[in-house]
Amino acid sequence: MPFIQHIETENAPYSVSQEETVSVVRELFNDHFADINRLLKVFGNANIENRYFSAPLTWFRQSHDFEEKNDRYIQEAVRMGSQAVERCLEKTGTPKTDIDALFFISSSGIATPTIDARIINELDLPPHIKRIPIWGLGCAGGAAGLSRAHEFLLAYPSARVLVLCLELCSLTFQHNDTSKSNLVGTSLFADGAACVLMTGEGKSHDSLLPRTVDTMSMLMPHSEDVMGWDVKNEGLHVVFSRDIPTIIENWLKPNVSTFLDRLDKKLLDITHFVAHPGGKKVLEAYERALGFTKDKTRPARDVLAQQGNMSSPTVLYVLKKVMEEGPQPGESGLVTALGPGFSSEMVWIEWEDLT
Repeated sequence: MPFIQHIETENAPYSVSQEETVSVVRELFNDHFADINRLLKVFGNANIENRYFSAPLTWFRQSHDFEEKNDRYIQEAVRMGSQAVERCLEKTGTPKTDIDALFFISSSGIATPTIDARIINELDLPPHIKRIPIWGLGCAGGAAGLSRAHEFLLAYPSARVLVLCLELCSLTFQHNDTSKSNLVGTSLFADGAACVLMTGEGKSHDSLLPRTVDTMSMLMPHSEDVMGWDVKNEGLHVVFSRDIPTIIENWLKPNVSTFLDRLDKKLLDITHFVAHPGGKKVLEAYERALGFTKDKTRPARDVLAQQGNMSSPTVLYVLKKVMEEGPQPGESGLVTALGPGFSSEMVWIEWEDLT
């Protein structure tokens, strides 16, 4: 079975409180909304205290075209991604020459050659590494990255694989977009990176590791307008349906039940619920759909409060937190994330004592 050896995260360079963000947004949008104070309540209701951005707040006071935003995306993505990969290898004592494949997951910028190629050159990684860049999975990308690496390792059990999820969502902010979707996205989005080392065997510096047991993907038919980007001259414009919490509540449980039935498991077998915290309403929809208490979603809530919604890497921040809190041998977890499509990615993990 494939094992998750280690997760390393990398915050963007600028730490910003929610209060500071509100101040800038009020300044920018005050003339466009007669009820600006009422609309700004979305920031207070987001349950976010702090976020990290790849540009200082002063940068967002000015309008930037797609080229400027994307140039910054490439520059910061290479820097942050390189640091996350390098530390992941150092912490696990993994030689660069041992890496067989690199899955790169991102949806908030565009680059060809892709960012993974630039990071391989930056870190002088072996040129024979198999590159698997994946674009467009949005918030589902973290769980999908684990899933695709799991399947790769089933085929190549002696391999060592890196999954790098990296998003700079703040750079998609639209200075002149007065839509409520842009305002909601501004209240949630943040930047970050997470690098995971996965292997097809359990030898490790750590005696207790989660192994990935099975995965499941699901696409809701004809739901392209629920979540995603509209690509316009100014860049990426966020698409958020107001029905997302209701869709989750009605659609998620049948999905989870199908996956659990396949594993011969029940909801009670989920010791650790490792969910992508898309926002406060999303977490509440999880709880209602699955009958979970807030204690079950606490790790996701903690990450949301201190990091915001970073899209694809966020669920890996949650998984790292769960791993650091000391799971016991034999405990199980469900990693789940929802994204554009509208889609769902799930991974079943179990902690195994390797001593």
